Amino acid sequence: MAFFDLSEIVTSLPALAAGMVVTLKITGIAIAVGIGWGAVLAVMRLSPAKPLALFAHGYVTLLRSIPLVMVLLWFFLIVPRLIQNVFDVSPRTDIRLVSAMVAFALFEAAYYAEIIRAGIQAVPRGQLSAASALGMSYLAAMRLIVLPQALRATVPLLLTQAIVLFQDTSLVYVIGLDDFFRTANNIADRDSTTVEMLLFAGAVYFTVSILASGAVNLIQNRMFKRSGREDRETLKKERRAQRLVAIGKTRL
Repeated sequence: MAFFDLSEIVTSLPALAAGMVVTLKITGIAIAVGIGWGAVLAVMRLSPAKPLALFAHGYVTLLRSIPLVMVLLWFFLIVPRLIQNVFDVSPRTDIRLVSAMVAFALFEAAYYAEIIRAGIQAVPRGQLSAASALGMSYLAAMRLIVLPQALRATVPLLLTQAIVLFQDTSLVYVIGLDDFFRTANNIADRDSTTVEMLLFAGAVYFTVSILASGAVNLIQNRMFKRSGREDRETLKKERRAQRLVAIGKTRL
């Protein structure tokens, strides 16, 4: 057998593709739920209501202080019993996949919450005060005025965290879930192609991460250019207004 046998990889592509589907499912659900729950946590942490702020602070601090592997194991032991006792799930449902999705979503929400909180704090507080003066509640002002600006400003950071999340999904091997990495490792053990499979798996993770990072940089550059154009237009309007004021003073 050659040192690097590509034929072994080609014949294993269907199984590897199935593993990648599992990886992408976990990544997609964790991103969607993590950003949604993270936004709620960010608003709660900045809320004037102390119980909500303390709960959000404790949640974020706890999950950011615990290794992801430990969180996966905890949810693998807790979620299956909870689902089986509360919900009437089909026996064909892969409880390991559900456990991984729940664990990643709740874990990543703590990191997304801090990113979104920084974006909220970057929005001028005068906008929140103006909304309050117009009779809007705190939650309405956050939902309609502050959060859209904060999310737009933090898009590059949110996407970068999504890339880290995609890489971290390889840790689900600890609960026996056949994601892309574990599938590659199982094939390597079965066919004695450890070198080929590990190099191929690393190349796939590297390629996906590089392409995603390039997309993040592209989005970031476009946002900077758009922000620069908006700043120049604002400056032009201010100068035009100053000239009009000056002309009015001279006529007086």
